[in-house]
Amino acid sequence: MSAASLPEALATKTRDRVIETLGLTEVHGDDKGPYMTLQSHAPMAQGKVGEVRVYEGGSLQKMVTCALVVPQIGLDSHMLFAFTPGESAVPHFTLDSVGAGPHCAFHLDLVPRLDLGANLAYMDEVYTPLTEACKAARGMEGLSAAQLDIRQLAVMSPWMLVHRATLEAFADIDGTVDAYLDHWFALLEKGVSDKALEAVDSAMLAERDRRNREIIFDPDVDKVWNQIGGLIGKESSEALRSLLKNNT
Repeated sequence: MSAASLPEALATKTRDRVIETLGLTEVHGDDKGPYMTLQSHAPMAQGKVGEVRVYEGGSLQKMVTCALVVPQIGLDSHMLFAFTPGESAVPHFTLDSVGAGPHCAFHLDLVPRLDLGANLAYMDEVYTPLTEACKAARGMEGLSAAQLDIRQLAVMSPWMLVHRATLEAFADIDGTVDAYLDHWFALLEKGVSDKALEAVDSAMLAERDRRNREIIFDPDVDKVWNQIGGLIGKESSEALRSLLKNNT
């Protein structure tokens, strides 16, 4: 396997596990192909530079994947966001798997559906089981913490892993991704207990999810959207953001 294909391989393996485990089916675009095809609007590249695929079914609202590959700037980016329904307390699962020249990076998290600072039982049931895998990953040789805006950190979970990696280290993170994914599958199967959802109702969960996703995918919070807009054009960038934000 070539070094450039490592990020794609990890994203593809993870996507396929979600599809197979949850029984998802793909939502195709008008031409029966990907939901969206991304064309370059940047002078250094011409034609297609990526695609967005959407999957539905099982216990999910939807799963969105986005691949952006631009060899001219050393970009090999693969995003996966698996969204649970708005009224669910089970976190969303997300993985970014990226190659940038001779280095790689990744972002792995289960996005909270409740305020962890006010819901200890929820935090212990949903996140504490990830602590060992999280600490082991952060201690891996060849990984270095990426620098995110503090506001970005505030809307994700403290168990989030967001790191740059050497090629050797990146090749070893499969086990960490599997640990997070296995725990997420278990939460989907059994649900979150009533004890962990004291004084929480479906309307509150859905409204918090709407507000949280507005922030996560806000270009003022995550500046990468400005770069994406320059690469694939404002119209496609806004369509992708809308797809990710909307809990329908």
